[in-house]
Amino acid sequence: MEKGNHTVTEFILLGFTTNPVMKLVLFVVFLGIYSMTLVGNTTLIVLTCNDSRLHTPMYFFIGNLSFLDLWYSSVYTPKILVTCISEDKSISFAGCLSQFFFSAGLAYSECYLLAAMAYDRYVAISNPLLYAQAMTRRLCISLVLVSYTGGFINAIILTSNTFTLDFCDDNVIDDFFCDVPPLIKLACDVRESYQAVLYFLLASNVITPTMLILASYLFIIAAILRIRSTQGRLKAFSTCSSHLISVTLYYGSILYIYSRPSSSYSLERDKMVSTFYTVLFPMLNPMIYSLRNKDVKEALKKLFKLAQS
Repeated sequence: MEKGNHTVTEFILLGFTTNPVMKLVLFVVFLGIYSMTLVGNTTLIVLTCNDSRLHTPMYFFIGNLSFLDLWYSSVYTPKILVTCISEDKSISFAGCLSQFFFSAGLAYSECYLLAAMAYDRYVAISNPLLYAQAMTRRLCISLVLVSYTGGFINAIILTSNTFTLDFCDDNVIDDFFCDVPPLIKLACDVRESYQAVLYFLLASNVITPTMLILASYLFIIAAILRIRSTQGRLKAFSTCSSHLISVTLYYGSILYIYSRPSSSYSLERDKMVSTFYTVLFPMLNPMIYSLRNKDVKEALKKLFKLAQS
């Protein structure tokens, strides 16, 4: 292949395996996961919109997180299902670029949204009496809009810099989606300016929100320690435990993939980790926020009763 990405018209996604039996098994597994993701996140969105008890800042953010996860999973899983049952593993240059852009934009938006949710939990625990006045609807909407805007602006920066690299080795991507590590492997020469862009994006979209979340939880812990009763402390902690689990799972997997130098990438190992935050995590979030939440469970029971009547 000649030097220059203008000669690349498509990429080949190798996926997970070439074994026909395993491909069928993976198709069934991913179809099940995707179905649960669609049902779980759609149900949570419907509940937060329709049940008046869930018309609070916390559930407003949870509903938006479900919307992000619904969209996020749909960027990857349909293509994975196609590659599992089809011999055609190609993805056009434009298709790869689109998948890359939306995956980056949604991932960055989720990083910002989780940081906004941490701030919401801090306000709820440190100033419970002034919570409604502090977390106004206007502020909540602004935080969500900033999350989306920041996420997709940074996605434009990453996408434009990545797809102007020279892909001259081959067009085979040893992964199930178009992502930074496998595309770097195909590049003839990764410019220092591109590495600087990656470090900037890592700092602004992952490390900075992580620091904001850690700072929020330090204040949350300090506020919880000021509560005198053990029952009160447990109740306060339970209001942010679901968010803490979600943050740990999401940021842990992303930092593992993107905070290491390119020389240490192992595509086979990283493929398994990326499956977690791209496919499994959007399915787990509704469970994390519903199974541990009394209000959501009550709203779900009410929805079932209405459906049966």
